[in-house]
Amino acid sequence: MNDRLPHVLRSDALDNRERILDAARALFAAEGLNVPMRKIARRAGVGPATLYRRFPTKQILVTEAFADEMRACDAIVDEGRADPDPWRGFCLVIEKICELHARDRGFTEAFMSAFPNAMDFAASREHALNSVAELAHRAKDTGHLRPDFVLDDLILMLLANRSIHATSTTAQVTASRRFAALVIQAFASSPEHAPLPPAARLVPAAPR
Repeated sequence: MNDRLPHVLRSDALDNRERILDAARALFAAEGLNVPMRKIARRAGVGPATLYRRFPTKQILVTEAFADEMRACDAIVDEGRADPDPWRGFCLVIEKICELHARDRGFTEAFMSAFPNAMDFAASREHALNSVAELAHRAKDTGHLRPDFVLDDLILMLLANRSIHATSTTAQVTASRRFAALVIQAFASSPEHAPLPPAARLVPAAPR
């Protein structure tokens, strides 16, 4: 029995950690990053002491909660950079990043703020943006990306994508795909005006 006790405790601790992260992701997505830590603890079914023992600060919790999404973001950018056609790779990044952010609004807020004191998260965001800037430079050289594109245009796109409010996650993603297609046409030096993806039913943004 004594030999098994440490293993049981480790399993319980791991379960608590995952429940806290699941609760945090759900509340961040629904209410933003300002949700109180005590509310996260209640949703996870743990006491505040357990939450703070695992995640001493909100910054640490946000970084851990969205670590998988940040890795997915990095993988998307790497996939775009690896495409032998820089313009096609640039378009892929826009499409997939918009969808990633549409599926998790909490991640969008975390990505855009990238807590200055959460160095791992901020460094990852900086790496992603710099990588896209390098890809954009190569896409300009092909003549497909308009020459006056700047990285701030990408930030503006992400902020606009973040503001899409749809009736469900599926509708949110559908609307985001259409928005990405419009953005790509706007960024192209010679827009082809290909048919757009389907539209989605949107709802007004909730008052803050």
